[in-house]
Amino acid sequence: MAALLVASIALFSFAAPGFLGAANFNSMAMQLPELGLLSLAMLVPIISGGLNLSVTFTANIAGLATAWLVQGVLGDLGLASAPLAIIAGLGVGAAAGCLIGVIVAYVGAHPILVSLGAMIFLQGLGEFLTRGGGLSGMPEAFQVIGAGHFLGVPMPMWIFLGAAAVLFYIMHFTRTGFSIYMLGSNARATEYSGINVKRVLIVVYTLSGLLAGLAGMVMLARFNSVRVGHGESYLLITVLACFLAGANPFGGFGRVLPLVLGLMSLQVIASGMNLMGASQHLATAVWGGFLIIVMALRMPFLKQS
Repeated sequence: MAALLVASIALFSFAAPGFLGAANFNSMAMQLPELGLLSLAMLVPIISGGLNLSVTFTANIAGLATAWLVQGVLGDLGLASAPLAIIAGLGVGAAAGCLIGVIVAYVGAHPILVSLGAMIFLQGLGEFLTRGGGLSGMPEAFQVIGAGHFLGVPMPMWIFLGAAAVLFYIMHFTRTGFSIYMLGSNARATEYSGINVKRVLIVVYTLSGLLAGLAGMVMLARFNSVRVGHGESYLLITVLACFLAGANPFGGFGRVLPLVLGLMSLQVIASGMNLMGASQHLATAVWGGFLIIVMALRMPFLKQS
Protein backbone atom coordinates (compact mmCIF):
# COMPACT_ATOMS: atom_id res chain seq x y z
CA MET A 1 0.00 0.00 0.00
CA ALA A 2 2.86 2.38 0.73
CA ALA A 3 4.40 1.57 -2.65
CA LEU A 4 1.06 2.13 -4.39
CA LEU A 5 0.64 5.48 -2.63
CA VAL A 6 4.14 6.68 -3.59
CA ALA A 7 3.72 5.47 -7.18
CA SER A 8 0.33 7.18 -7.50
CA ILE A 9 1.67 10.49 -6.20
CA ALA A 10 4.69 10.27 -8.49
CA LEU A 11 2.54 9.48 -11.53
CA PHE A 12 0.02 12.26 -11.08
CA SER A 13 2.62 14.84 -10.06
CA PHE A 14 3.77 14.65 -13.67
CA ALA A 15 0.51 13.81 -15.44
CA ALA A 16 -1.96 16.09 -13.61
CA PRO A 17 -1.36 19.86 -13.62
CA GLY A 18 -1.62 21.38 -10.15
CA PHE A 19 -1.63 18.01 -8.39
CA LEU A 20 1.12 18.98 -5.93
CA GLY A 21 -0.58 22.27 -5.08
CA ALA A 22 -1.78 23.03 -1.58
CA ALA A 23 -5.36 23.46 -2.79
CA ASN A 24 -5.47 19.92 -4.18
CA PHE A 25 -4.05 18.35 -1.01
CA ASN A 26 -6.51 20.35 1.07
CA SER A 27 -9.33 19.08 -1.15
CA MET A 28 -8.18 15.47 -0.77
CA ALA A 29 -7.92 15.87 3.01
CA MET A 30 -11.50 17.14 3.10
CA GLN A 31 -12.92 14.33 0.95
CA LEU A 32 -11.06 11.33 2.39
CA PRO A 33 -12.39 11.23 6.00
CA GLU A 34 -15.99 10.27 5.15
CA LEU A 35 -14.97 7.23 3.13
CA GLY A 36 -12.16 6.55 5.60
CA LEU A 37 -14.38 6.37 8.67
CA LEU A 38 -16.94 4.21 6.87
CA SER A 39 -14.11 1.90 5.75
CA LEU A 40 -12.89 1.58 9.35
CA ALA A 41 -16.47 0.71 10.31
CA MET A 42 -16.45 -2.01 7.64
CA LEU A 43 -12.99 -3.35 8.51
CA VAL A 44 -13.80 -4.57 12.02
CA PRO A 45 -16.70 -6.89 10.97
CA ILE A 46 -14.65 -8.20 8.03
CA ILE A 47 -11.81 -9.15 10.38
CA SER A 48 -14.32 -11.00 12.56
CA GLY A 49 -15.51 -13.00 9.56
CA GLY A 50 -18.68 -10.98 8.98
CA LEU A 51 -19.86 -7.88 7.15
CA ASN A 52 -21.87 -4.78 7.98
CA LEU A 53 -23.84 -3.59 4.97
CA SER A 54 -25.65 -0.94 7.01
CA VAL A 55 -22.69 1.38 7.69
CA THR A 56 -23.81 4.18 5.37
CA PHE A 57 -27.40 4.25 6.61
CA THR A 58 -26.19 3.97 10.21
CA ALA A 59 -24.13 7.10 9.53
CA ASN A 60 -27.17 8.85 8.07
CA ILE A 61 -29.54 7.94 10.89
CA ALA A 62 -26.94 9.10 13.44
CA GLY A 63 -26.61 12.38 11.57
CA LEU A 64 -30.38 12.78 11.40
CA ALA A 65 -30.70 12.20 15.14
CA THR A 66 -27.98 14.78 15.83
CA ALA A 67 -29.54 17.39 13.53
CA TRP A 68 -32.99 16.79 14.99
CA LEU A 69 -31.72 17.22 18.55
CA VAL A 70 -29.80 20.39 17.73
CA GLN A 71 -32.73 22.00 15.96
CA GLY A 72 -35.37 20.72 18.37
CA VAL A 73 -35.02 19.35 21.89
CA LEU A 74 -31.55 20.75 22.64
CA GLY A 75 -31.88 23.94 20.63
CA ASP A 76 -32.37 26.14 23.72
CA LEU A 77 -29.09 25.06 25.33
CA GLY A 78 -26.93 27.26 23.10
CA LEU A 79 -23.31 26.19 22.75
CA ALA A 80 -23.91 23.04 24.83
CA SER A 81 -26.41 21.69 22.31
CA ALA A 82 -23.78 20.67 19.72
CA PRO A 83 -21.62 18.38 21.89
CA LEU A 84 -24.64 16.81 23.57
CA ALA A 85 -26.28 16.16 20.22
CA ILE A 86 -23.06 14.67 18.81
CA ILE A 87 -22.77 12.31 21.78
CA ALA A 88 -26.39 11.30 21.31
CA GLY A 89 -25.82 10.76 17.58
CA LEU A 90 -22.81 8.56 18.25
CA GLY A 91 -24.96 6.64 20.72
CA VAL A 92 -27.58 6.07 18.01
CA GLY A 93 -24.90 4.69 15.69
CA ALA A 94 -23.53 2.42 18.40
CA ALA A 95 -27.03 1.24 19.29
CA ALA A 96 -27.77 0.34 15.66
CA GLY A 97 -24.57 -1.69 15.51
CA CYS A 98 -25.24 -3.28 18.89
CA LEU A 99 -28.67 -4.47 17.70
CA ILE A 100 -27.05 -6.17 14.70
CA GLY A 101 -24.48 -7.78 17.00
CA VAL A 102 -27.12 -9.09 19.39
CA ILE A 103 -29.09 -10.68 16.56
CA VAL A 104 -25.97 -12.22 15.00
CA ALA A 105 -24.73 -13.49 18.36
CA TYR A 106 -27.92 -14.87 19.89
CA VAL A 107 -30.08 -15.74 16.88
CA GLY A 108 -27.22 -17.12 14.81
CA ALA A 109 -28.33 -15.41 11.61
CA HIS A 110 -25.66 -14.62 9.02
CA PRO A 111 -24.21 -11.08 9.40
CA ILE A 112 -24.83 -10.27 5.73
CA LEU A 113 -28.55 -10.99 6.07
CA VAL A 114 -28.88 -9.20 9.40
CA SER A 115 -27.00 -6.10 8.28
CA LEU A 116 -28.90 -6.06 4.98
CA GLY A 117 -32.17 -6.09 6.92
CA ALA A 118 -30.83 -3.32 9.18
CA MET A 119 -29.82 -1.30 6.11
CA ILE A 120 -33.32 -1.48 4.64
CA PHE A 121 -34.91 -0.73 8.02
CA LEU A 122 -32.71 2.33 8.65
CA GLN A 123 -33.26 3.59 5.11
CA GLY A 124 -37.03 3.30 5.45
CA LEU A 125 -37.00 4.83 8.93
CA GLY A 126 -34.94 7.77 7.77
CA GLU A 127 -37.14 8.43 4.76
CA PHE A 128 -40.25 8.17 6.96
CA LEU A 129 -38.91 10.63 9.52
CA THR A 130 -37.71 13.14 6.92
CA ARG A 131 -40.43 12.43 4.34
CA GLY A 132 -37.73 11.94 1.74
CA GLY A 133 -36.12 15.32 2.43
CA GLY A 134 -33.36 16.35 4.78
CA LEU A 135 -32.33 18.65 7.59
CA SER A 136 -29.97 21.58 7.16
CA GLY A 137 -28.72 24.70 8.91
CA MET A 138 -26.39 23.47 11.65
CA PRO A 139 -24.86 25.74 14.34
CA GLU A 140 -21.43 27.31 13.94
CA ALA A 141 -19.79 24.55 15.98
CA PHE A 142 -20.54 22.08 13.19
CA GLN A 143 -19.02 24.42 10.63
CA VAL A 144 -15.78 24.36 12.61
CA ILE A 145 -15.80 20.55 12.54
CA GLY A 146 -16.65 20.35 8.86
CA ALA A 147 -14.60 23.22 7.42
CA GLY A 148 -12.14 24.22 10.14
CA HIS A 149 -8.37 23.65 10.12
CA PHE A 150 -5.79 22.81 12.77
CA LEU A 151 -2.09 23.21 11.95
CA GLY A 152 -3.10 23.64 8.33
CA VAL A 153 -4.89 20.26 8.18
CA PRO A 154 -8.72 20.09 7.83
CA MET A 155 -10.53 19.02 10.99
CA PRO A 156 -12.27 16.04 9.31
CA MET A 157 -8.83 14.61 8.51
CA TRP A 158 -7.77 14.93 12.15
CA ILE A 159 -10.95 13.13 13.21
CA PHE A 160 -10.27 10.30 10.76
CA LEU A 161 -6.63 9.94 11.81
CA GLY A 162 -7.62 10.00 15.48
CA ALA A 163 -10.25 7.30 14.95
CA ALA A 164 -7.75 5.21 12.98
CA ALA A 165 -5.18 5.54 15.77
CA VAL A 166 -7.69 4.47 18.43
CA LEU A 167 -8.83 1.50 16.34
CA PHE A 168 -5.20 0.56 15.66
CA TYR A 169 -4.57 0.44 19.42
CA ILE A 170 -7.73 -1.59 20.10
CA MET A 171 -7.02 -4.15 17.38
CA HIS A 172 -3.31 -4.64 18.07
CA PHE A 173 -2.78 -3.97 21.77
CA THR A 174 -5.92 -5.10 23.60
CA ARG A 175 -7.52 -8.41 24.49
CA THR A 176 -10.65 -7.36 22.62
CA GLY A 177 -8.71 -6.88 19.39
CA PHE A 178 -6.96 -10.22 19.79
CA SER A 179 -10.34 -11.90 20.36
CA ILE A 180 -11.74 -10.34 17.18
CA TYR A 181 -8.83 -11.70 15.14
CA MET A 182 -9.26 -15.13 16.73
CA LEU A 183 -12.99 -15.09 16.02
CA GLY A 184 -12.36 -14.39 12.36
CA SER A 185 -9.74 -17.12 12.10
CA ASN A 186 -11.77 -19.90 13.73
CA ALA A 187 -14.97 -19.19 15.63
CA ARG A 188 -15.28 -22.67 17.13
CA ALA A 189 -11.68 -22.75 18.35
CA THR A 190 -12.19 -19.29 19.83
CA GLU A 191 -15.19 -20.51 21.80
CA TYR A 192 -13.32 -23.58 23.03
CA SER A 193 -10.46 -21.36 24.21
CA GLY A 194 -12.78 -19.74 26.74
CA ILE A 195 -13.54 -16.49 24.94
CA ASN A 196 -17.14 -15.28 25.10
CA VAL A 197 -17.87 -15.27 21.36
CA LYS A 198 -21.29 -13.67 21.77
CA ARG A 199 -19.82 -10.76 23.70
CA VAL A 200 -17.10 -10.29 21.08
CA LEU A 201 -19.66 -10.24 18.26
CA ILE A 202 -21.68 -7.58 20.05
CA VAL A 203 -18.51 -5.50 20.58
CA VAL A 204 -17.57 -5.89 16.90
CA TYR A 205 -20.83 -4.51 15.55
CA THR A 206 -21.20 -1.89 18.28
CA LEU A 207 -17.74 -0.57 17.41
CA SER A 208 -18.66 -0.66 13.72
CA GLY A 209 -21.83 1.32 14.40
CA LEU A 210 -19.93 3.85 16.51
CA LEU A 211 -17.42 4.48 13.72
CA ALA A 212 -20.26 4.77 11.20
CA GLY A 213 -21.94 7.26 13.52
CA LEU A 214 -18.73 9.29 13.62
CA ALA A 215 -18.73 9.29 9.81
CA GLY A 216 -22.28 10.63 9.99
CA MET A 217 -21.11 13.50 12.21
CA VAL A 218 -18.38 14.41 9.71
CA MET A 219 -20.79 14.33 6.77
CA LEU A 220 -23.33 16.41 8.69
CA ALA A 221 -20.69 19.00 9.55
CA ARG A 222 -19.11 19.13 6.08
CA PHE A 223 -22.35 19.40 4.09
CA ASN A 224 -24.17 21.42 6.77
CA SER A 225 -27.10 19.10 6.11
CA VAL A 226 -28.11 15.46 6.28
CA ARG A 227 -30.46 13.22 4.37
CA VAL A 228 -30.94 9.48 4.06
CA GLY A 229 -29.01 9.12 0.80
CA HIS A 230 -25.77 10.81 1.90
CA GLY A 231 -22.78 8.54 1.28
CA GLU A 232 -24.87 5.72 -0.14
CA SER A 233 -22.40 5.22 -3.00
CA TYR A 234 -19.59 4.61 -0.49
CA LEU A 235 -20.88 1.22 0.65
CA LEU A 236 -19.22 -1.06 -1.90
CA ILE A 237 -16.13 1.17 -2.03
CA THR A 238 -15.56 0.55 1.69
CA VAL A 239 -15.49 -3.19 1.00
CA LEU A 240 -13.12 -2.57 -1.92
CA ALA A 241 -10.81 -0.50 0.28
CA CYS A 242 -10.67 -3.18 3.00
CA PHE A 243 -9.83 -5.96 0.53
CA LEU A 244 -7.37 -3.76 -1.34
CA ALA A 245 -5.57 -3.14 1.96
CA GLY A 246 -5.16 -6.88 2.57
CA ALA A 247 -8.19 -7.82 4.67
CA ASN A 248 -9.08 -11.48 4.27
CA PRO A 249 -12.64 -11.83 2.92
CA PHE A 250 -12.99 -14.98 5.07
CA GLY A 251 -11.96 -13.16 8.26
CA GLY A 252 -9.01 -13.37 10.61
CA PHE A 253 -6.73 -10.83 8.95
CA GLY A 254 -6.80 -7.11 8.25
CA ARG A 255 -4.86 -4.12 9.53
CA VAL A 256 -5.66 -0.48 10.07
CA LEU A 257 -2.44 1.10 8.72
CA PRO A 258 -2.59 -0.57 5.27
CA LEU A 259 -6.24 0.49 5.05
CA VAL A 260 -5.32 4.12 5.75
CA LEU A 261 -2.58 4.01 3.11
CA GLY A 262 -4.90 2.27 0.64
CA LEU A 263 -7.59 4.91 1.15
CA MET A 264 -5.03 7.64 0.54
CA SER A 265 -4.01 5.87 -2.68
CA LEU A 266 -7.61 5.69 -3.87
CA GLN A 267 -8.12 9.37 -3.09
CA VAL A 268 -4.90 10.29 -4.93
CA ILE A 269 -6.06 8.33 -7.99
CA ALA A 270 -9.50 9.95 -7.96
CA SER A 271 -8.13 13.48 -7.50
CA GLY A 272 -5.39 13.00 -10.09
CA MET A 273 -7.82 11.70 -12.70
CA ASN A 274 -10.20 14.55 -11.91
CA LEU A 275 -7.43 17.10 -12.53
CA MET A 276 -6.71 15.36 -15.82
CA GLY A 277 -10.33 15.86 -16.83
CA ALA A 278 -11.38 12.22 -16.51
CA SER A 279 -14.85 11.25 -15.34
CA GLN A 280 -15.45 10.22 -11.75
CA HIS A 281 -17.07 7.08 -13.11
CA LEU A 282 -13.78 6.19 -14.80
CA ALA A 283 -11.99 6.59 -11.48
CA THR A 284 -14.49 4.21 -9.89
CA ALA A 285 -13.82 1.72 -12.69
CA VAL A 286 -10.08 2.01 -12.01
CA TRP A 287 -10.71 1.31 -8.31
CA GLY A 288 -12.64 -1.82 -9.25
CA GLY A 289 -9.84 -2.89 -11.57
CA PHE A 290 -7.34 -2.58 -8.72
CA LEU A 291 -9.54 -4.78 -6.53
CA ILE A 292 -9.78 -7.47 -9.19
CA ILE A 293 -6.01 -7.46 -9.75
CA VAL A 294 -5.19 -7.53 -6.03
CA MET A 295 -7.65 -10.34 -5.30
CA ALA A 296 -6.34 -12.35 -8.27
CA LEU A 297 -2.79 -12.02 -6.96
CA ARG A 298 -3.74 -12.83 -3.36
CA MET A 299 -6.18 -15.71 -3.94
CA PRO A 300 -3.50 -18.46 -4.17
CA PHE A 301 -2.15 -17.38 -0.77
CA LEU A 302 -5.66 -17.24 0.73
CA LYS A 303 -6.35 -20.79 -0.43
CA GLN A 304 -3.09 -22.02 1.10
CA SER A 305 -3.95 -20.44 4.42
